[in-house]
Amino acid sequence: MSVTYIDAIRQAMTELLEEDPAVFLMGEDIAGKFGGAFKATKGLDARFPGRVLNTPIAEDAIMGMGIGAALEGMKPILEMQFADFGILALNQMGNNAGAHYYRTGMPLNLTLRMPCGGTPAGGPYHSQCPEALFAHFPGLHVFTPATVADAYFMLKEAVRIPDPVVFMEHKFLYRWLKADSWIDPEPLPVGSVRIARPGRDATVVAFSAMVPEALQAAELLQRECGYELEVVDLRCIKPLDVGGILGSVARTGRLLVVSEDFPWGGVAAEVISAVTSEGFHLLDAPPLRITAPDTPIPYHPDLWKAHRPGAAKIAQTARYLITL
Repeated sequence: MSVTYIDAIRQAMTELLEEDPAVFLMGEDIAGKFGGAFKATKGLDARFPGRVLNTPIAEDAIMGMGIGAALEGMKPILEMQFADFGILALNQMGNNAGAHYYRTGMPLNLTLRMPCGGTPAGGPYHSQCPEALFAHFPGLHVFTPATVADAYFMLKEAVRIPDPVVFMEHKFLYRWLKADSWIDPEPLPVGSVRIARPGRDATVVAFSAMVPEALQAAELLQRECGYELEVVDLRCIKPLDVGGILGSVARTGRLLVVSEDFPWGGVAAEVISAVTSEGFHLLDAPPLRITAPDTPIPYHPDLWKAHRPGAAKIAQTARYLITL
């Protein structure tokens, strides 16, 4: 029997609630029959009375209440229905949560779950990937799991870290991504990249839902041309495992970074900046990136598919990069 990405998230929260009385859940429509916009918390309020709490649809207030609870020694796991609207809580996230330890020396144990990324007919307000925006603020960790096992393991680790963590869950992966188990017998430490597929001809760095796309591109390119792409899953973008990325580039000599986010000021730009400044001598060709276009995300499913980076475009760009 297979388990899904969202099963792994629900299991992690269940175990956290069982293991630690300081853990509680708070968010928009997460209690009662609704069980959250994506049903991640369905049934947990009945199992853990008084520890799964509904909030108003007010992201700034959710974050503020979570910060207050964390200051009192609790370990809140907050859910916002869509990462797009997490922008409304940026003041609380950056100025208050992110800077708190620096200002006071006191830890702030808080985890913010953010459903992110595009799905067909999601449109411009329910499809964005604002990871880089949250990672901009010092003091915030930003996790971007791309496997069922990481969705489970990294959420548990997020709650154990005595710092605020923004946990980005891609909506497309919730029920599409499946595995035999959510348990990885040898999980990688948080902050380390994962070599999702070894290769010799070019490094493709990806995260979140772009990892499956990069893996499909690698299969396609090997079948068509015999080229072997090394796919690197970032797993988290803050902290960024620059050493792990450089190790891959040292093996391949070429770098392609793939992100579903918009191009300006994104994760792809940060990765390329780090590699060119610290590993320029390793490169045999200019590094390239693939992102979504610098336009709002379309509603129509066909336009959305054209807007979002996919396996075919990754394969095409990687083929070009290898021939440079």
